[in-house]
Amino acid sequence: MRCPFCRVDNDRVIDSRAGDDGASIRRRRECLDCRKRFTTYERVERQMLSVVKKGGDREPFEREKIKRGLAKACWKRPISEEQIEMAVSALEGELYGTYETEVPSRVLGERVMELLRGLDQVAFVRFASVYREFKDIRDFVEELEPILAETARGG
Repeated sequence: MRCPFCRVDNDRVIDSRAGDDGASIRRRRECLDCRKRFTTYERVERQMLSVVKKGGDREPFEREKIKRGLAKACWKRPISEEQIEMAVSALEGELYGTYETEVPSRVLGERVMELLRGLDQVAFVRFASVYREFKDIRDFVEELEPILAETARGG
């Protein structure tokens, strides 16, 4: 593993523990050259999963792309990086457990919205506005009505 600071490939593992999601190992390392510390994560390599887009095109499932989308939706919201990482890990585990080689982008988008709905309602509406391509304020209102009704019922 190359040090992200000095690029030298000479480090030692200081600490190893299971990641919060249970599907990764978190390792604290120290570069033996510059003495700086950094964290790495180790995951099981899985068979590639493809995302089938609306037009039929296929592209590789990218965990980081999902994480960036969640982070953008949660920008300036009280959602930690750890919560986003756990949500992405849960989604990734679910996808690999349910689909063998391909997942429809529609399913992926809906699952991301469900995760966001549980994390933060503002982040959910932000993501939904882009994902569902809201055209005007009526689209926002239609998306908010079920949330407002649920809140009024005490849910």
